[in-house]
Amino acid sequence: MGINETSWDAEYDVIVVGSGAGGMTAALTAKAQGLSSVVIEKDKLFGGTSAVSGGGIWIPNNHDIAPNGGHDSFEEALTYLKNVVGDATPIERIEAYLRHAPEMVRYVGREFDLPFNSVVKYPDYYSEVPGGKAGWRSMEPAQVDAKLLGDELDKMRPSYPGTMLMGRISMNQVEAHTLFSRGKGWVGLTLRMVLKYWLDFGWRRKTPRDRRMTLGQALVARLRLAMLKRNVPLMLEAGMDSLIEKDGRVIGVVVNHKGRKLRYRATRGVMLACGGFESNQQMREQYLPKPTSAAWSAAPPINHGDGIRVGQTLGARLKHMNMVWGSPTVKKPGVPQQITLFVERGMPGCVAVSQRGTRFVNEAAAYPDFLKAMYANDAAPCWLVFDATFRYKYPMGIFLPGQIEPDSKLPKDWLDKVYYRADSLDALAAKIGVPAAELGRTVARMNHYAATGVDEEFGKGNTPIDRYYSDPSVKPNTCLGPIVKPPFYAVKLDAGDIGTKGGLDVDEYARVLREDGSVIDGLYATGNTTAAVMGPTYPGAGSTLGPAMTFGYVGALHMAKASVAAPLSIAA
Repeated sequence: MGINETSWDAEYDVIVVGSGAGGMTAALTAKAQGLSSVVIEKDKLFGGTSAVSGGGIWIPNNHDIAPNGGHDSFEEALTYLKNVVGDATPIERIEAYLRHAPEMVRYVGREFDLPFNSVVKYPDYYSEVPGGKAGWRSMEPAQVDAKLLGDELDKMRPSYPGTMLMGRISMNQVEAHTLFSRGKGWVGLTLRMVLKYWLDFGWRRKTPRDRRMTLGQALVARLRLAMLKRNVPLMLEAGMDSLIEKDGRVIGVVVNHKGRKLRYRATRGVMLACGGFESNQQMREQYLPKPTSAAWSAAPPINHGDGIRVGQTLGARLKHMNMVWGSPTVKKPGVPQQITLFVERGMPGCVAVSQRGTRFVNEAAAYPDFLKAMYANDAAPCWLVFDATFRYKYPMGIFLPGQIEPDSKLPKDWLDKVYYRADSLDALAAKIGVPAAELGRTVARMNHYAATGVDEEFGKGNTPIDRYYSDPSVKPNTCLGPIVKPPFYAVKLDAGDIGTKGGLDVDEYARVLREDGSVIDGLYATGNTTAAVMGPTYPGAGSTLGPAMTFGYVGALHMAKASVAAPLSIAA
C-alpha cells in the first residue's frame, strides 16, 4: 500500500514483532551493529514461549564442547542433519544454521552478557545416526539474579510451576537430570536447593518467584537486561495490525498500541518473531492432523499465527504447516496450560497403551516421535499405566512422586477424573474403558522385558536419549521395571505440543520468500513464525530456540549490511 512519507508516528531502522528469544536477539544485534531498533509485543508480558521453555539451544560445534572433553565439527553436524532432516529443508539454510549458530552463541555471550554452557550429558535425540553425538551440542543459559530486573520482573512471563522443584524452586538442566533420574547426590542436591530458597526470607516476602532464574527465565531475563543497557525500547500491549508495503518492499508496521493505531517506519526491515499458531483453533483445524485442540498445547495461549497470516497477505509461501513440535501432554486442574511429559515416560515401570489396550510406542522415545506414533496408531489420546512403585518413586506431570506428594494430599475430586486408580489391572481397565484382557497381556509382556532387560517390541532403553531420564539404580535396563504392585494407576495423555512448526518460508538470510521463491524485500522472520529449519524432525534439545536466535542474529546482520535506498538483497 502507498503512504504519505510524512505521516509516520516513529521511525526505526529495524522493527521486531515479538519479544521471545529470537526477536530480542534480532533487536539487540541490530542495535549492536549501529542500527536503531524496537521490539513490539502484543501481550502485557514479555518473553513469549521462550520465557516458559527449558531455555536450551542446540548448537553443534559450539565453543564449549572441547573444554568439556568432546569433539564436533561442521562436517559431522551436517552429516547428522542430512540424515535426520533429509530434503525437507534446502541445504543452503541448513548450512547457514551450522555456520552461524556457534558464531551467534559467542556473539551474545560477548556483546550481551548471555553466556551459554554445554550440557555435557544431554544426547542428540538420534545420537545413533551417523554424525550424532551422545552429548555436548545442547547448551543452557547461565543463571541470573531476578533482583537485577527490578520492576521489569513483574512484566516478564513467569515460569511454569511444572518446570520447578516443588512448583517454586528453579533448577537448571543439569540439576533436573540429576534430580529426576535420581543420580548420584540427588537427595543432598534437593535439600540444598530447598534450603537456599526457603532461607531467602527477604526475597520471598516480595514475591514467590525464585530469585535464582534458570532455563527460559534466565534466557529472557538476560536478553531483557541487555536491551535495557543498550536502550532498545520494548512496547507492551502493542500488536501488529498490518505491514506497510511500498513498491513491493515492506517499509513499516501499523501498530495497535492499547487501541491506538500508530504507523512505524522501518528503514532497513521488519523482523517477524511472533510465534506460531498453536493457540488458533481455526488454523489448527485447517492445517494439522486430527484430532487437534489448542487446549492440549503446553504453550501459553498467546500465539495465533499473526505473523504467518500477515505474511500471506503479501504472497508469502508457507511450508510445514501440518507439523508441530509435538509432545504428549496431561491436563492438571487449575493450570491454564497442559503439562508436557518430558521426563516421566523414560522411567521404569510404566507402559503407554491405546484405547485398545495395546502398546504402540517406545515410551522413552523423543517426544515428537511419541506424538507421531499416537497419530499413526489411532492412539490420540492414550493412557500411561503404572503401579504403586512407580507412583512412589517418580513424578507424573500432574503430581510429584508419592514419597513427596502421596494420594492423600491430592484433591479428592481428582480420583477417577484426573488420574485413575484401582487395586487390580482388570478394575483399572474398566475405569478407563480399555479391554482388560489386552491390557493384562500388554503389562505381562512389559514385565517380561523388565526381567530380561530387552524390549522386544520397541527397544526401550536402547539409545542414550531413552536412558537420559531413567533410573540408573534399576537393572538390567534403567528404563524397564515391572508393573506388579497394586494399586495400579492410569493418566490420560493428549496429543499436545510446545508450538507449531509451520510458517513463512525463509532463505538462509531469514528473508521471507514469495510463492515463486522471490524475496519480499524488507521482510524477515525467525522462530516459529517460519517453517522450521529442522523440517519434520527434532535433532536435539534446543532445536526451536537455537534456530530462532541464530536466524534473528543472521537477519539483523543482513539488515545492517543493506542499503536504505536499495532493495535488501546484499549477501551477509
